[in-house]
Amino acid sequence: MKATLIAGGVDPSRIVDLAHDLPAHAVGEAAFLLRAMARSFPSASVHVAVVDPGVGGRRSAIVITTRSGPWLVGPDNGLLMPLAEELGVRAAYRIDPARVSSGSRVGTTFDGRDVFAPAAARLATGSQPSALGPRIVPTSYGLPTPTRGRSEARGVVAHVDRFGNLITNIPSSWVARTTRGLTLRVGRSRPRTVAWVTSYESLGRGRLGALGSSFGLVELAVGEGRAVDRLGARVGTRVAASWPTGRPARGENANSARPRKRR
Repeated sequence: MKATLIAGGVDPSRIVDLAHDLPAHAVGEAAFLLRAMARSFPSASVHVAVVDPGVGGRRSAIVITTRSGPWLVGPDNGLLMPLAEELGVRAAYRIDPARVSSGSRVGTTFDGRDVFAPAAARLATGSQPSALGPRIVPTSYGLPTPTRGRSEARGVVAHVDRFGNLITNIPSSWVARTTRGLTLRVGRSRPRTVAWVTSYESLGRGRLGALGSSFGLVELAVGEGRAVDRLGARVGTRVAASWPTGRPARGENANSARPRKRR
């Protein structure tokens, strides 16, 4: 994909490759990660995301323009929508492959190469989204939303990284500042109390604990180990966490159902 973008006239030093190791067919997990990783990019960015089980089928290829500025390119299967909604959806257009391809397509199973990357290259070098195809209504996609009480929260495992850490959708800012331990229930397991720490090193080898992830979310980890194996969890597994009553984090409402959106 990067080679196609470069061939399309995009300066390679301006291409950022966010991830190539996401689970196959996992549209929801990819949508969560895209929103988490790409929400703070510059307003002139063109994001390309491809997790596309329906490639070559009835789903459309689309570009979404946003009120914050970035344009999103990918399959119309909901993958782009959580990020697009956070940035503010302005309009969406179906990409006509004939308008972006430089030659005849070879098969229909590699739209990342044949459609999405060329479309992104055209957009990055001055084309308008409306020049790529007609306006459409994009497919919606709803990610699970965490809930919160005064000293507890409920959510799900939203992502399992390659180290086996479990990243939940529960904002770490919901946990009281004075907390030193969380009582967790993961899936149908019995509640257990684990340390709430600030680094993997603080856990110690083989010890299960929790900390705030780089996404600003509660993460379950095992020091130099794999929490996914220890807990037998996967994406979508329910997680309940509670902690001693303390002052809510600054700027957070105790009745909030979801983290604030950046604007």
